[in-house]
Amino acid sequence: MELESILGYLQNKTILVTGATGFLGMVFVEKILRVQPDVKRLYLLLRASDIKSATDRMHDQIIGKELFRVLKDKWGTDFDSFIAEKVVAVPGDVTFDDLGVKEIKLREEMCNGIEIILNSAGATNFDERYDIALSVNTFGVQHVLSLAKKCLKLEMLLHVSTAFVCGERAGLILEDSSCMDEMEKEITKFDFKVQEMKLVEEKLNELKAQDATEQVITTTMKDIGIERAKSYGWPNTYVFTKAMGEIFLGESKDHLPIVIIRPSVITSSYKEPFPGWVQGFRTIDSVIAGYCKGKLTCLLVDPMSVLDMIPVDMVVHSMIVAMVANANKSSSIIYHVGSSLRNPINFLNIHSFIFRYFTKNPWIDKDGKPVKVGKLKFFKTMATFRMYMQIRFMLPLEGLKFVNKAFGGSFQDLYVNYNQKLKLVMRLVELYEPYMLFKGIFDDNNAEELRRITRERFVDAEAFNFDARCIDWEDYIMHTHIPGLQKYVMMK
Repeated sequence: MELESILGYLQNKTILVTGATGFLGMVFVEKILRVQPDVKRLYLLLRASDIKSATDRMHDQIIGKELFRVLKDKWGTDFDSFIAEKVVAVPGDVTFDDLGVKEIKLREEMCNGIEIILNSAGATNFDERYDIALSVNTFGVQHVLSLAKKCLKLEMLLHVSTAFVCGERAGLILEDSSCMDEMEKEITKFDFKVQEMKLVEEKLNELKAQDATEQVITTTMKDIGIERAKSYGWPNTYVFTKAMGEIFLGESKDHLPIVIIRPSVITSSYKEPFPGWVQGFRTIDSVIAGYCKGKLTCLLVDPMSVLDMIPVDMVVHSMIVAMVANANKSSSIIYHVGSSLRNPINFLNIHSFIFRYFTKNPWIDKDGKPVKVGKLKFFKTMATFRMYMQIRFMLPLEGLKFVNKAFGGSFQDLYVNYNQKLKLVMRLVELYEPYMLFKGIFDDNNAEELRRITRERFVDAEAFNFDARCIDWEDYIMHTHIPGLQKYVMMK
């Protein structure tokens, strides 16, 4: 039997991408343009007031990035004309009906031509404002689905979720919606959208009536998000609203061909378009940055816990393969894309690699002096961490408070500064606690079957590898990820 081609399927295809300025969406756009220049068109939905603003944003925040260096070198002086021919910047927003695409002619052109939709739009801060997280991660999915149903040639809708929609479950976590079954039953008793939006509107109106500052409004909406998430059984606003997005997608999908990709912690590129590219601080990167600068000496984490992480290019490969393998099937399937089942790495090993790297290659501080790193103190429970913080920082802070009072407020600025920093640290620790003490392993039988099908069915399977078993974590962390983090994020 003659093998098919992934690239052959992508030839002459029209694709809509939401979230193209995000880490994952951007790498997807670059890969498609680099490996299949005969793609017909990429529509990139971008928050902007008009087409000119959207096009400017596309060039500034996507095409102009270092990520596109290989593609630029390939096309040389023809690069700009290639982009102009293949990529259309569409002013719009997933938080609106019809994705906020106001121009009727453009909207009709999109609905008549789009064959694949990638929904990678997401508000990814763990403690995002509740109104924003709901509008993007939950109701934005409904808007994408609504547009998908109007696309006459639609062959695939791929939605990017997160493996952590499972909440704080432990053990083997399956590639299904079982973690949301109770919630699905619960929301049949009431209209979730009406209830939550009413709550948001009432709180915003109340804050406006009080002439609250923008900072107070933001803080309040963040607190409400965490509160609502926990009341429904999720640890933070991000994973809760992403879970709700999945539920609404499942309820309203009808017979559309749908794939849900659930990546774990996404890290810098493994190989493509070059090793080590990363945008912004990912989950583990804040720890690396704080540690190498000597600002992080202790960590709330079980050192034997597995951190499930996966390079961004492997996630993109899984997305493309899943699109092709499931195109035109009137069904839906979920894929976990991660490493914890097939190639696990624990925090103790990660710390060892980071310690060795920065012992040999110390961070140079603003005074030109190398920062000496030591071994981190690990705290396996929140209780022991709080006790340490109480003795190490909170008691001295209380002492400073007393001295400040005794000296008539002479140390007020110092006290306020330290108090704010301590509160910020504790808030961040509480946000990250569910992940630093996470005891789950993500089953990936669906993804493993997809890998098998890809090897047997497609002649170009090797160009879309997403098997985490090939990763040598020591080599990747020490020679790819940390150097990439320093070059593309920390040195900026």
